[in-house]
Amino acid sequence: MTQPPQQPPNPDEPSNTPPGAPNTPPAPPVGGFGAPQDPPPGGYGTPPPPAPGSYPTPPAPQPNGYGYPQAPQPGYGYPQGPGQHGRPGMPQQAYGYPTQPMQPQYGAPQPGGSGGKKFSTQMQIIVAAAVAVVLIIGAGVIYSATSGDGGKNEASSSGSTGGEGKGGEDSGLAGGSEKVPANTKSKVAFQVPQPVVKDIVQVEGSWLTDKAYVKTGIDGINGYDRDKGTKLWSIPLPGEMCTTSRHVSKDDKTAILFRETRPTKEKKYPACDQVGVIDLAAGKLLWSKSVTSATGGDRPVTFDEVTLSGTTVAAGGTSGGAAFKLADGAELWKPKTGADGCYDRGYAGGEALAVVRKCGTYDSPQLTVQALNPTTGAPLSSYQMPAGVEYAHIVSTKPLVVAADVGDTAGDGSGISDFFSLDAATGKLKVRIPADAEKYAGDCDSTEVEKCQNMAVGNNRLYLPTERHDGTSEYGDTNEVVAFDLDTGKLLGGRADAGDRHILTPLRMDGTSVIAYKEAPYDKGGQVVSIDGETFKQTTLMENPDDEAVRKAEKRFSVGSAELLYSDGQFYMAAPAVHKPSSYSPDEKVYLVVAYGTG
Repeated sequence: MTQPPQQPPNPDEPSNTPPGAPNTPPAPPVGGFGAPQDPPPGGYGTPPPPAPGSYPTPPAPQPNGYGYPQAPQPGYGYPQGPGQHGRPGMPQQAYGYPTQPMQPQYGAPQPGGSGGKKFSTQMQIIVAAAVAVVLIIGAGVIYSATSGDGGKNEASSSGSTGGEGKGGEDSGLAGGSEKVPANTKSKVAFQVPQPVVKDIVQVEGSWLTDKAYVKTGIDGINGYDRDKGTKLWSIPLPGEMCTTSRHVSKDDKTAILFRETRPTKEKKYPACDQVGVIDLAAGKLLWSKSVTSATGGDRPVTFDEVTLSGTTVAAGGTSGGAAFKLADGAELWKPKTGADGCYDRGYAGGEALAVVRKCGTYDSPQLTVQALNPTTGAPLSSYQMPAGVEYAHIVSTKPLVVAADVGDTAGDGSGISDFFSLDAATGKLKVRIPADAEKYAGDCDSTEVEKCQNMAVGNNRLYLPTERHDGTSEYGDTNEVVAFDLDTGKLLGGRADAGDRHILTPLRMDGTSVIAYKEAPYDKGGQVVSIDGETFKQTTLMENPDDEAVRKAEKRFSVGSAELLYSDGQFYMAAPAVHKPSSYSPDEKVYLVVAYGTG
């Protein structure tokens, strides 16, 4: 195998050689995104692989197993006597909302299985001359960022069920725009080395246009040729990126939030108060501005997140929310705290605009989810979240789906104990869907409104992965993708099985199909698949190389945090933050971006 060249002098310039140095052990984790990590769960580590072509057959479905009916469990959404609903002393109808009917349960812990969310990492050590297998339950896997609204800016992989995905000319997929490549075997198209920094720098943001892959760097935003990685343009920014919108307008514009300046001795922590819009096709910052509160003061308001819906850019945070015209940045409304102390905590965009409005005190908050008129900010409908909800997360605006951890009962840091399917026109609750954190692997940022991942909404359904659990293979875990009906709350009977030693994670919708990434075992490259939203049949879109150097680089991107985009036979993996080099292996190559292509 050819030794990769040394890191280019300019860290923003891509290289077209395979990533990773052969036979170089990965550095211990430094808590970073895309930085060297310990071998991922599911058997990526040292256990010997089976002979080529000898993948174990997934177990036959068993009663009370994953995806099969089980005895109803007490908790949210089930009929109970007084004083239940998971909170002692509360009457049965304390919340006053319709609940979900009893349903089959996915992800129930199996004998000898791991079963628990965020504690499912397993390593199995074979002891010489012994048959015993020791299960070591590792520390939590953090699920975080990259999903999208289903256009050019998102991605997934194949499994034991469904088509072979051999591809062919005009090999279209039912219900989506993606086509199966003639050859699903990918190659590394290019990679961008991680820049050298002294601490941690946020570089959140990656998008796709017809011609460019766009990625935030440490000094601004860079556009690269989708196929070759040649830099097309750069947009310098005066300060570090804070956060971005994953939504893109029809004419390739998106919204960003960044700091006013770089850190200085006098101002070590510049505020995230600059809202802007970039033209992803032209490579230009069209406008940027700060805003003061409508209730007085001349200091710019600090925001936590930003989104885009139609021709409206909306930013929210603990100081309230503001909105601007996409075209020129003209103010539509400014942050305002009412006499009741209520304010707009954060917005969600895409096909519609919605807000989480916060009232009450810090110790006793009351949250309301509202569908908004995007040009005036006027509420179209309102739904009051149950008591005991500190943070609400909008998973989708059309249909309107909200996730929350009611009464801190999830207990795993996922931010989800229940999903709420709402009628955006009336504000009425259609159904409340309990989502046991030990069974399902969805995740929402603890405070932000529009930062949910590992799930997809389409076909009037919520697609969720189950937690990792034991498969039949001696060395690895597996999981499934299942779906809930958003009108009835019922868990549908079909499922997509990842297959032994593989883990499926939904990334986005493609029409009526789900694009998902499939983590592979330690000796294989990952995959991208399309899952038919009705039949759950899987079709392989991409199979990444098994070459040691390439798969090492791929596995350093944590699925829970990396930005994963798939479109037209091209797959991009990127880190949302960069860290100083590891002291354990300072010379090891780490990449900001690795791009794959099937062409």
